[in-house]
Amino acid sequence: MKSRLTTTAAASALMVLALSASAADGWSVPSWLRGRTATTPAATPATAPARPEALAPGQLPNYRAIVQTQGPAVVGITVAGLRGGPDGVGPDRPDSAAGSEGDDPYFRFFRGLPGLRPPPGPLPFRGQASGFIVSADGLVLTSAHVVRDARQVTVKLSDRREFTARVLGIDTATDIAVLKVDAKGLPTVTLGDAKSVQVGDWVLAIGAPYGFEQSATQGIVSAKGRSLPGENVVPFIQTDAAVNPGNSGGPLFDAGGRVVGVNAQIYSQSGGFQGLAFAIPLDVALHVKDQIVKHGRVDHARLGVTLQDLSAPLAASFGLEAPDGALVSSVAAGSAAAKAGLKAGDVITAVGDAPVQTAGDVSSRIGLARPGDRLTLVLWRGKARVDVPVVLGRAEPPERQAAAAPESGTLGLAVRPLERSELREAGVDHGLLVEQVSGPAQLAGIQPGDVLLALNGRPVQRVEQVREALRERPRQVALLVMREGQQIFVPVHLG
Repeated sequence: MKSRLTTTAAASALMVLALSASAADGWSVPSWLRGRTATTPAATPATAPARPEALAPGQLPNYRAIVQTQGPAVVGITVAGLRGGPDGVGPDRPDSAAGSEGDDPYFRFFRGLPGLRPPPGPLPFRGQASGFIVSADGLVLTSAHVVRDARQVTVKLSDRREFTARVLGIDTATDIAVLKVDAKGLPTVTLGDAKSVQVGDWVLAIGAPYGFEQSATQGIVSAKGRSLPGENVVPFIQTDAAVNPGNSGGPLFDAGGRVVGVNAQIYSQSGGFQGLAFAIPLDVALHVKDQIVKHGRVDHARLGVTLQDLSAPLAASFGLEAPDGALVSSVAAGSAAAKAGLKAGDVITAVGDAPVQTAGDVSSRIGLARPGDRLTLVLWRGKARVDVPVVLGRAEPPERQAAAAPESGTLGLAVRPLERSELREAGVDHGLLVEQVSGPAQLAGIQPGDVLLALNGRPVQRVEQVREALRERPRQVALLVMREGQQIFVPVHLG
């Protein structure tokens, strides 16, 4: 859930990196920040730059060669469109992406005050981010959150040529989008292997932070396989290369000048870079790209379990020598896991031939598989190894999940239970996440991203509890919601 739960100004926050602004603030990148004007000819190097080569022990990367050979395939992306529901604060309005309308002083002033709301109607937005060309005939990779809801997408090359782009498809689960421009003979990046990059290796990011196009920053790989809150499908590459709003969708290069990741998020208390940046591994991005190009969409597999990491005491209680594996805490009825016979208390120690160290390992491997794939889970059950074959089910896309969320009577809410990580993030031990709002709840000021804690004084943690409270058709209900760390009561008139 990319929501105010993870990106409040008062706490550490994971932030998507598109640089955008609403029409309300009138912000745009000054022309003098954009480098040369369109009438200024691009400089041509006197000689062709040498391509970067494999490093000898102790040798530093040739960053100049990487920028000169790969930089022309890195593009700037500008988007424009309308975002928000009929009241301007619908479920698709980002609340806290750095530089977005979620940071607009008008929204900050009115947010959380029932009855005081921004102007009605969808709001225009503009945004700027980065991307890179992967085929000479115009395929461009970028981040999904960059182009979501955009009605105009423009791709700008380093030589100042501009193209109107079509969005071939987006995958919100991995935050990857594929664009297409009508052109031939375009420069392309050199693709690498994210699996070959190790912690401590040099990396280079190129993008347009805060609109400063073709900016290059360097660092090292800080960690691999990071699982972030609400981001269970992607095993992120963590780096300390400086990336900021506007870098989103840009490439992360290894020391040899090969793309190994797509810059996506930062962890920040200030809204800017603070040493923690996260990139989507290239193999994940290419997997998504291939599906979008071939099918126009991406299908993710679903196992149907709730997992948690093992601690040393837990591992010892299950008879394991080390806290490696993913502990199954619940199994969804009718899911692939239930059909395969998985039980709460099983520990998944491997998926196929790949060993499992954390719950994120299972989530990413299952999420990137295809529905119908057959694989073998290696379990630790009853202090013995058990091999269980599984046929994976289909995960509903996030937008379909929200649409299919049970409507609670005439209240006008689509809600779902909070995941364990989301409960910790919100600082509560129960509640339902509000995903869509309409009707009476919308008029009362309930917003997507609110956490419904109680209805008429009764705590709620299951959707059925809300339905039960509405079966008697009350004319008025009082909702207790958590919003940005504060609990507020909101009266809702049902007619």
